[in-house]
Amino acid sequence: MADEAGGAGSPAAPAGRSFWGWLRLALGLAVLVGLLCWLGIDPFLVGLRLIDAPALAAALALGVLTTVCAAWRWSLVAGGLGVRLPLREAVAHYYRSVFLNATLPGGILGDVHRAVRHGRDVGDLGRGIRAVVWERVAGQVVLVALAVVLLFAFPSPVQPYLPVATLVVLAAFGVVVLAARLLPDSGASRFTRTLVGAVSDVRRGLLGRRVWVGVLVASALVAAGNLATFLVAARTVGSTAPLTLLLPLTLLALLAMGVPANVAGFGPREGVAAWAFAAAGLTAAEGVATATVYGALVLVASLPGAAVLLARRVRVPATV
Repeated sequence: MADEAGGAGSPAAPAGRSFWGWLRLALGLAVLVGLLCWLGIDPFLVGLRLIDAPALAAALALGVLTTVCAAWRWSLVAGGLGVRLPLREAVAHYYRSVFLNATLPGGILGDVHRAVRHGRDVGDLGRGIRAVVWERVAGQVVLVALAVVLLFAFPSPVQPYLPVATLVVLAAFGVVVLAARLLPDSGASRFTRTLVGAVSDVRRGLLGRRVWVGVLVASALVAAGNLATFLVAARTVGSTAPLTLLLPLTLLALLAMGVPANVAGFGPREGVAAWAFAAAGLTAAEGVATATVYGALVLVASLPGAAVLLARRVRVPATV
């Protein structure tokens, strides 16, 4: 929920008006229009009618878990990069970010806002932005690692392609690591300076002695909370499939959410869920209904962020 990745202020607006922002929005809309033409509107509505109080309570509780853990991860990464971010302030900012991600086009404007605001408040815009970038990267890396393990363990539509895909990912990672080790520590090339800076950030912000364990644990808990919310959504729409079947399907949908081309979170998630559920012997309509309910539960779980946004009292101490 918290990784699904501001506000209505000026930092978000320019990003939303950029070419790439409009392109991401158009791609998300294209996926939704394609699903509507294929399945009609019923799969989007049928699950929403079945949402009940237990499902909402579970979503709110899981939302607290994922948001606090994601905020803890952000606080650890920021501290590793040398900018102070108390956990209490990080939680408030993260709730607001999740709410904005869930309600604004693109799914990343909340992250843009907290990055820019934190950077300005601590007097170092660059490090504030990098802290958010690396915090989100850490979450995605752990999610992908967990997905690879679980997709190997349980049958899924992508299992035949996993060995090749895993080798490609590992090879790409190896190339990046090798390049980082071979390149000089400084140079005139902008690429060299950027890569050296990224390596330094990773060492301090993610792999620091007092950082990496917390980042790993927090990311694993965030992924577990998001998976649990997706399973709640599946049961809410009436799915009776065993967990061994649902787990890999929900993982694929969660991975699709990492694609920043959506409309308030909707788009690739529903498209991949439709394909995965149908390929696994269920129905595309069930996949769309599950993903839609998941989106609604995430929105409900993010509502404390609306209160933070309205309060306009969140301040990050400007101590570096």
